[in-house]
Amino acid sequence: MAAGVVKRRRGRGERAAPLDDVTGRARPGGSPGSASQASAGSRGSPVCSRARRRDLSRSARMGNSALRAHVETAQKTGVFQLKDRGLTEFPSELQKLSSNLRTIDLSNNKIDSLPPVLIGKFTLLKSLSLNNNKLTVLPDELCNLKKLETLSLNNNHLRELPSTFGQLSALKTLSISGNQLGALPPQLCSLRHLDVVDLSKNQIRSIPDTVGELQAIELNLNQNQISQISIKISCCPRLKVLRLEENCLELSMLPQSILSDSQICLLAVEGNLFEIKKLRELEGYDKYMERFTATKKKFA
Repeated sequence: MAAGVVKRRRGRGERAAPLDDVTGRARPGGSPGSASQASAGSRGSPVCSRARRRDLSRSARMGNSALRAHVETAQKTGVFQLKDRGLTEFPSELQKLSSNLRTIDLSNNKIDSLPPVLIGKFTLLKSLSLNNNKLTVLPDELCNLKKLETLSLNNNHLRELPSTFGQLSALKTLSISGNQLGALPPQLCSLRHLDVVDLSKNQIRSIPDTVGELQAIELNLNQNQISQISIKISCCPRLKVLRLEENCLELSMLPQSILSDSQICLLAVEGNLFEIKKLRELEGYDKYMERFTATKKKFA
C-alpha cells in the first residue's frame, strides 16, 4: 500500500512520505493507476482544492488577528490600510466603519471586484487606493462618494469607467495607470475640481474634441498608443503639464496651437515618431519656451 494510507514502520533507508501542505497527512504514493493510489486520491484533495484551502486558512487567520487589529485602529484614526495581504475580497468588516472612514488603502492584494452596496456607503471617504489588484469593472455606487478627493486604481484590468463617474464632484487626483482603457474617458470632463490625471500605460489611441472641457492642471498620457490629438486640447483652461512620451505621434499630428495658443508650459513628447529638434523648428515654439522659462523661474 501507499505510504501514508496505512501506518507502519519505515525500513532502514526508506524515505518518509511527503506531507500534504494543508492537512499535514502524508500524500499518497504508489504507481499511477494503482488501486491504492486511487483509494488515497479519493480521500485526498486536488491541487486546486489545497490551494483554495490555504487561501481560506489564510483568510481565517487574517480575520482573527491582523484584520481585527486594523479595524480597531481604523475606528480611532479614520484610516484603514491593509496592503500586501493576499486579500481576494473587499473586507466586509469595514461596513461598521462606513460612517467614519476617511482613507482606505487595499493596494497590492488580489481583489477582483468591489461590493456595490457597501462601497457606496463610505460617504466621508476622501482617499481610496486599490493599486495592484485584479479589478475589471467599477460599480456605479462608487460614484456616490461625494467627498472623494483621491482615487488610485493603478495596475488593474479596467477597460472603462462607470457612466456616472462625473458625479465624483470633489475628485482632485485620479490615477488609472497600467490598465486597459482604450479611450480618454469623457466623464472626466465633468469633474470641475480635477487637478491631476494619470492615464499612462493604457491603450488610448487618440485624444478627442471633448478634451477641450477638461479642467485638469496635469494630464499624463505616457506610454499609450496615441497617434491623433484634437486641436481642442489647446482650449483646456487650466492645463499646464501635458505628458505624451512613448506614443505613436508623428510631428504633423501634434497641433501647433499647443505651442502658440495654450496654457501648457511643460510638454513632454520624447519617444515618439519624430526628433525633438524638429519640434523646436515649429512655429510657436518660442512662445512655448517663454511659458516654460517663466514657470521654471517661479519654482526655482
